[in-house]
Amino acid sequence: MVVSKSLPLISKCTVYPDRESTLANLKLSVSDLPMLSCHYIQKGCLFAKPPFPITDLISLLKKSLSQTLTHFPPLAGRLTTDQDGVVSIECNDAGVDFIHADGSHISVADLMGAADGYVPEAVKSCFAYDGAVSYAGHFRPILAVQLTELADGVFIGCAVNHAVTDGTSFWNFFNTFAEMSRGVERISRTPDFSRRSVLISPAVLKLPEGGPKVTFSGDAPVKERIFRFSRESILKLKSRVNNCKSSDNGEINAVELMGKHSNDTLRFPDRRVTAPLPWMRNENPTVEISSFQSLCALLWRGITRARKLPASKTTTFRMAVNCRHRLEPKLEPLYFGNAIQSIPTYVSAGDVLGNSVRWCAEQLNKNVMAYGNGAVRKYVEDWERDPRCFPLGNFDGAMITMGSSPRFPMYDNDFGWGRPVAIRSGRSNKFDGKISAFPGREGGGTVDLEVILAPETMAGLESDPEFMQYVSVC
Repeated sequence: MVVSKSLPLISKCTVYPDRESTLANLKLSVSDLPMLSCHYIQKGCLFAKPPFPITDLISLLKKSLSQTLTHFPPLAGRLTTDQDGVVSIECNDAGVDFIHADGSHISVADLMGAADGYVPEAVKSCFAYDGAVSYAGHFRPILAVQLTELADGVFIGCAVNHAVTDGTSFWNFFNTFAEMSRGVERISRTPDFSRRSVLISPAVLKLPEGGPKVTFSGDAPVKERIFRFSRESILKLKSRVNNCKSSDNGEINAVELMGKHSNDTLRFPDRRVTAPLPWMRNENPTVEISSFQSLCALLWRGITRARKLPASKTTTFRMAVNCRHRLEPKLEPLYFGNAIQSIPTYVSAGDVLGNSVRWCAEQLNKNVMAYGNGAVRKYVEDWERDPRCFPLGNFDGAMITMGSSPRFPMYDNDFGWGRPVAIRSGRSNKFDGKISAFPGREGGGTVDLEVILAPETMAGLESDPEFMQYVSVC
């Protein structure tokens, strides 16, 4: 694994909750346990320089972090495994790491990167616990906060154990941390620590001596780029997907639908076609395809085309979904822990490229819409028969894994001097085909996709007219 140069350490200390925890041990769930083989989550916010001395900022962050931990006792605890192999979070107030790093030679613009969207390597140095696997929560803090002092700003980066939190829980913590820093007396979103759902299972995950390892190689070369999509661009794509790019007289421009790309498996002359196209026969025009599913389908086609896969090769598009509202009875919206499951959609490369964006989006839509209480419970039953860690990676060269969400309140993190300039992530859990969706800073339905691909695949995606016509300039 290529490691970025670490920043000079100015100070490091342990921050404890300001009040003693009364929360009992929290047993890891069927959604928590598979994450023991994943890296810690690394996400953070880039800010302009605060209008007060850095010493005051450090005091403020330590105090507000201590107050926040009182509301999130599991983050100040440690993982523990009993004699029967049951893994739990011990809410023992052991504390979290707080790190102050010197990045005074780095500017906000340096971390923003160039207009091409490529993420600078310097971003990776703004996070603690590089390469840490979540099982390590048995002997190291579950949370580390790193404040990186920049030439003209600051970066607040968090590394959090993925067996303890998913994205919903992580951003609820981050938002509360910001609230406490602004002096809010009563937090607006209280986490729910109940452990009464079907996700809490008697099944035991047998772990190897020393704990599990990550299931993908960190040595393969990859490129990382953020593709931005404006509200107007996404609405244009959604309209195309849901209206099949109809022209004013109801006819269909086949060349537009095919993305004007020579590698598509079907070709049509540049003329208007009034007869139904063969690959449109199974499409259901009554189904409303969401903006995000439209975007996923567009990306699926672009990456599949760039990978130059044989038509018979099965591609996999995995989407992480929140199960809190899918279960019956429902979990609380702010249930603390992992309540996500991964929905795979399998389609041959030939079908991905030989059908329309609409058709590809429908395959994703059908799987997501069908994933209700029964599907969540079936996953639990299947896992109980064969407890295992989550196989994260691109094992056959044809997989895409979509994580995070443009609905997460990432920019709702005002620590007292304004919203973040940008959201960035560290090196954790990144491999060829890993995609993370962020909201755009402008809001209003804008989306940023953090795309990790093999260099040759990234080059192919960047030259794909169908995909790039919707990408906005950074």
